[in-house]
Amino acid sequence: MKALCYSKYGRPRDIFTIKDVPIPKIESNEILVQVKATTVNRTDEGLVTARYYVSRFFTGLAQPKKQSPGTDFSGVIIEIGQNVKQFKVGDRVFGFDDEILSSHSHFMTIEENDSLLHMPSDLDFVTAAACCEGAHYALNCINKLQLKEGQKVMVNGGTGAIGSAAIQILKSRGLNIVATAATEHLQLVKNLGADTVIDYTREDFTRYPGTFDLVLDAVGKSSFRKCKKLLAPKGVYISTELGKRGANIFWALITPLFRRKRVIFPIPSNIKDSLNTMKVLIENGQFHPLIDKIYPFEKIVDAYEYVSSGQKVGNVVIQMEH
Repeated sequence: MKALCYSKYGRPRDIFTIKDVPIPKIESNEILVQVKATTVNRTDEGLVTARYYVSRFFTGLAQPKKQSPGTDFSGVIIEIGQNVKQFKVGDRVFGFDDEILSSHSHFMTIEENDSLLHMPSDLDFVTAAACCEGAHYALNCINKLQLKEGQKVMVNGGTGAIGSAAIQILKSRGLNIVATAATEHLQLVKNLGADTVIDYTREDFTRYPGTFDLVLDAVGKSSFRKCKKLLAPKGVYISTELGKRGANIFWALITPLFRRKRVIFPIPSNIKDSLNTMKVLIENGQFHPLIDKIYPFEKIVDAYEYVSSGQKVGNVVIQMEH
């Protein structure tokens, strides 16, 4: 089979090659999946470049422990282990794991009880693959506080994989949403469910005349200091990034002591719960992932370079077969 391989951290074009490697063998509790689609996302890019050095504690300090990257997938089950009960050969499945599934390859293995689900019956593989990573992180931010219908949320970065998912999830819960986007994407973000869209190329969203129960910086390009004035008396600021010099971790430890405006650092968890939630929203017609580009597997290195450029809108999908 073909797989994207690397043996060191660095810029995608400098570290990757597509190689012929053996199809992996399965254990008694594992499933062999033929990957039909996957994405190149911020998680993948961050892990292979080791942009945050702390990621090496999970992926390997000196060099990657796994020769092939990839954190999400959709595909078809080709083989099951003798102890597998919930799935059968031929099932269409999708899943995600930020500790690397090696899904940037034609075949991959995954344990039955890991984070994978049966795909909704009317969903195609490309769309299914794009329903995982950004949506999981969006849910982990939103679920950190008990938001009630009618409350107000600011989403900075409405066109990213996380931001576009967050808007749709918040809309399904009856929240009032103000989001930011570039000029050419204002209508797109409005169509996702934002009640108001701010053109960040023309105005500073932190000067918006109003306060919010949650300010979600889905691109990690602002700060608590700048956004504090946007928060209601008991409002919460959440960023998807650590912040300058890890400031968001510091504020997450300090601000709860004052019982007013707080910072929460959203450590992601419960991937399977996220996938189940998104499956329900998909089946109810309340979520459709934003897809920017679809690359053939042969062009996956170009996809990585594109994601590294910071220009992507929503999800970048890799189609394994034409």
